[in-house]
Amino acid sequence: MITLQYPVHGAGLGLRRAMVHSLADQSACPVDFWEIAPENWIGVGGYYGKKLHMFTERHPFICHGLSLSIGGPSPLDEAFLQRLKRFLKEHHIRYYSEHLSYCSDDGHLYDLLPIPFTAEAVQYVAGRIKRVQDVLEQRIAIENVSYYAAPGQQMAEIDFLNAVLEEADCDLLLDVNNIYVNSVNHCYDAEAFLRQIPAKRTRYIHIAGHYNEAEDLIVDTHGADVIDPVWSLLEKTYQQFGVIPTLLERDFNIPSLQTLFHEVNHIHNLQLKWRNYAGYERTGHA
Repeated sequence: MITLQYPVHGAGLGLRRAMVHSLADQSACPVDFWEIAPENWIGVGGYYGKKLHMFTERHPFICHGLSLSIGGPSPLDEAFLQRLKRFLKEHHIRYYSEHLSYCSDDGHLYDLLPIPFTAEAVQYVAGRIKRVQDVLEQRIAIENVSYYAAPGQQMAEIDFLNAVLEEADCDLLLDVNNIYVNSVNHCYDAEAFLRQIPAKRTRYIHIAGHYNEAEDLIVDTHGADVIDPVWSLLEKTYQQFGVIPTLLERDFNIPSLQTLFHEVNHIHNLQLKWRNYAGYERTGHA
């Protein structure tokens, strides 16, 4: 196992505005760090703006972007990058990540679309990631995404992902649920994919629920509880890489905070299990 420096630690949860009122009444909260989509909060004032400042002053936060369109055909929105840079500094955000996909052409397409898995796309996307890192003056992480078609595919998904990470010299946000979803939709071995992930670049993990459209089609919705095979794959990740900060995503059908906290606590329990297991191995008893 590899010991790395992570921007946050423990188990996290994505903050949604629907949670803000309820969080004020929580005296015991198992969440170690929070994640927000900056596009949903930049420029927000009033009640929610004040609450966000209060939360970011008291708790570790990271940002996960929605609209950078890192693989898109249009030029990078550098005006947005400057607003993002100010937002990250204003709220002392510890880390920033985006999707390895695109969501715009002449305008926003309101979906995360797959980048062709080609050598040409590797060079194109890596160049844009480097530019983002230069503007923000920090490293960023790129997330492996779920996808439902692979237009113009010339490389395997894992080879494309690793080539982008290496060429851009950026980090990885490892989405365990997306590996599971893609393994079903595209008929590959999720654990074999996981074994090829570069541990040295992995900075944190996403885990989420999804929707089973058919026996061979899963839709990555973030709108349901995490299922047992995904929890199992998270354990395989800890077994392979050691315990990595892990965040629960829930974007709609949002249940009570207590229900969400139950899943966050499950992450804690798995992390404790694998920390104890790693410690047991180091004593030489295993």
